[in-house]
Amino acid sequence: MPALADQSSARLGLPFLMPAQAQKHVTHNEALLQLDLLVQLVLETEGALSPPPAPEPGQVFDLGAEPSGDWAGQGGRLAAYCDGAWLFLDAAEGWRAWVRDTARLLVRREGGWQSPEAEVRPRLGIATPADAQNPLAVAGPATLLTHAGGGHQLKINKAAAGETASLLFQSGWNGHAEMGLAGDLAFSLKVSADGSAWTEALRADPASGHLSGAAVQASAGDTTPGRLMRADWGYGPGNLLGPVSLAGALPSGAVLERGSSAAGDWLRLADGSQICWAERAAGAVWSFPQVFATPPQVMLTPALAAPRMVAVSALAAGAVTPLSYDASGSAQPGDLLHCLAMGRWG
Repeated sequence: MPALADQSSARLGLPFLMPAQAQKHVTHNEALLQLDLLVQLVLETEGALSPPPAPEPGQVFDLGAEPSGDWAGQGGRLAAYCDGAWLFLDAAEGWRAWVRDTARLLVRREGGWQSPEAEVRPRLGIATPADAQNPLAVAGPATLLTHAGGGHQLKINKAAAGETASLLFQSGWNGHAEMGLAGDLAFSLKVSADGSAWTEALRADPASGHLSGAAVQASAGDTTPGRLMRADWGYGPGNLLGPVSLAGALPSGAVLERGSSAAGDWLRLADGSQICWAERAAGAVWSFPQVFATPPQVMLTPALAAPRMVAVSALAAGAVTPLSYDASGSAQPGDLLHCLAMGRWG
């Protein structure tokens, strides 16, 4: 319904009543008709291309690019059915419309209908101004993010592995703690006393899940107070007992190793010490159940109540011969002796 600019309203193009106009009710009713169609706009469907066979008065259709029939040449406009004919109108930027067949609310933007969810606010400040660096800003004693179903996820995404996706904790606008993906794909926890110099306290390797950082032992010899002990560099119920070993003068196996054989019993310590013991007859060679690194110290105790003197001969790293003598100095082969050897295995 084309009209001169001074004879219609600026937004909806509603015709004005003019001075000395005849049949003013016609113009007035035409304006009411357009208001009835456009205010609280309801569209039957979007992108319609052909008129329905039996339209009802008051129905409004959003037309596709190339409609046919009575709608031919009216692409992109609104087709409203009233008084047995089609009235074609143009939707303006910002209009809202409810689409009946899809039960959706749409907004007119950039020459087309879009969902309101597609409208992206460039900035949003709640009780505090937002800016370019912080397009979403919230001030308040707390911020609640709750579930709409069984759970809730807060997602912080970054564009590339070398960028940052993290949570920064500040005091007086100075950063003092940060956790997240800072410059790579490993999850890290960093702290700072002054907001300038930062220490990586914990770092979780993305492949293994293992932890490192200033809060964790840096090596097997690291005994810095307050650091967390690594399982492979510390001791607990799982590795106190077992084969002992040394690597670079540091224990690399268990703390204690104990065993027994026909040659006797032994105890090895992680520091390289070794103790062997057995009962042997005097004069017989005692082959140690575990070889020493160098000939050990050997202590003999007679099992008999009778006075005896004891000695050793042929002492070596792998064996010794215990001896027993009576008060007259005569050798007493066969005397049962308690034998104890102490030395080093490594």
